[in-house]
Amino acid sequence: MPSDRQVVTPPVVLTFAASDPSGGAGLQADVLTLASMGCHPLSVMTAITVQDTLGVEGVQAIDADWVADQARCLLEDIRVDAFKIGVLGSVENIAAIAEIVSDYPDIPLILDPVLASGRGDELATDDMTHALRELLLPQTTLVTPNSTEARRLADIEDEDEPTPQVVNTLYGKSGVERTDTWPRLPGQYHGSGCTLASAIAAMLANGLDLSDAVREAQEYTWQTLRRAFRPGMGQHIPDRLFWAREDEEESAADNASAERPVADARGNH
Repeated sequence: MPSDRQVVTPPVVLTFAASDPSGGAGLQADVLTLASMGCHPLSVMTAITVQDTLGVEGVQAIDADWVADQARCLLEDIRVDAFKIGVLGSVENIAAIAEIVSDYPDIPLILDPVLASGRGDELATDDMTHALRELLLPQTTLVTPNSTEARRLADIEDEDEPTPQVVNTLYGKSGVERTDTWPRLPGQYHGSGCTLASAIAAMLANGLDLSDAVREAQEYTWQTLRRAFRPGMGQHIPDRLFWAREDEEESAADNASAERPVADARGNH
């Protein structure tokens, strides 16, 4: 290691999530998002899944003792700046993680209550929803449900309809803290909720206050969706490294311009 410079450790975020072999959502989405936003991701796998961009075919929860051991091993070694929680797989996993994070009340915790996939595949039973509500929500800095998940957590059956714009509202103890409106993009996306929750955790880990973190994370997420790609036969996947490809595109354009023959005054090359 060079002695003439100080190496700065990036902010560290620990995510608890299920593995998604398609890379669209879950643990893989969290890791990509956190790294893209300048954080070092730690990961605790809570479940393995059989899924692709079309939907989820099966979920197998990891044993709760293994989940707890993964987390304790990391937390005894590395200082964490934020927690992010996604699919947990079982009531036992929820209870184990709730006990672990209770030992770190000063670390912000972002909960993405993934209760079903975009296709509607169930990822949480009623007992798991109850456990989330009772054990994790009281410890959460911010919960990021979509409208369907919010109604389910609140035990409300009303339906809503898509609007021309997406309206995201940040609620605090005193009521509405901010409202942001974004153009609704066409298509279906796999992993947008994971991206938003992880991006908020990353911004908090980087030192932003909650309101600014929410705003910056929304901007990042919207840009990933605007540049989303469709690698399979199902939903689009957010491009969480869009900024890197923008640099590549600009570099390619600059190179092409430099190599282009220049015409003289008579139009000759």
